[in-house]
Formats: sequence, structure tokens, C-alpha cells
Amino acid sequence: MMIRFALAALALAAATPALATPCSDEVDTLQRRLDSAGAASVTGATPPGGPTSSNSPKALDKPPALTKSDADVKPTASGVEEAKKLVAQARQQDKSGDAQGCRDTIMKAKEKAGALP
Repeated sequence: MMIRFALAALALAAATPALATPCSDEVDTLQRRLDSAGAASVTGATPPGGPTSSNSPKALDKPPALTKSDADVKPTASGVEEAKKLVAQARQQDKSGDAQGCRDTIMKAKEKAGALP
């Protein structure tokens, strides 16, 4: 009887989807930004499957104009490409349970991506 109960509990646990972690949410959010039409306009390339939208109700109709002091956050094609590599690294860190490493890598990726339109 106990074995049946243990097997049923194990089957239920295996059938339950993995819970999203805070870092995986950030990874997914940044990935959507890097696959957006704004990122495509910076890199000049369309992501596989076409550009996606962030689907954010807070999204602006058009990007704000950058000032001279915004030069550090201006997106570049190389920055977007580097950010994509860092997002892949953060995803691996999250899967392996390295939450702090994932957060650190996502912060670097956000810096590299800049303020995407």
C-alpha cells in the first residue's frame, strides 16, 4: 500500500510543471525585449519567427528621444547580440539553480542591451 502511495506521489510530482523562478521571469522578459521590433530595428535583423511584442500595457507608442547624457544606454547591434548570449547563459544558470549568478548575468545583459526602442 505504501509503495502505491509513493508511486502515485512521484507520478503527480513528475506531471506537475516546474515553477517559474523570479530569475526565469526576468530571463523571459528580457528575451521578449531582445526579440522585439525595437531590437530588430537596432540590429537590422528580424528574429526567427518574426518580431514579437512585449505585450506590455505600459509600452510607449514611440521611444522617448535620447539626450546627450543617454549615450551610455543607447542600444547597439553588438550590445543586443551580447545581451542575447548573456540571456542564454542566465537561462542555464537558472536551470542549474544558480539564482544569484542568473540575476547577475541578467543585469549585465540589460546593460548591454541598452534602452531598446
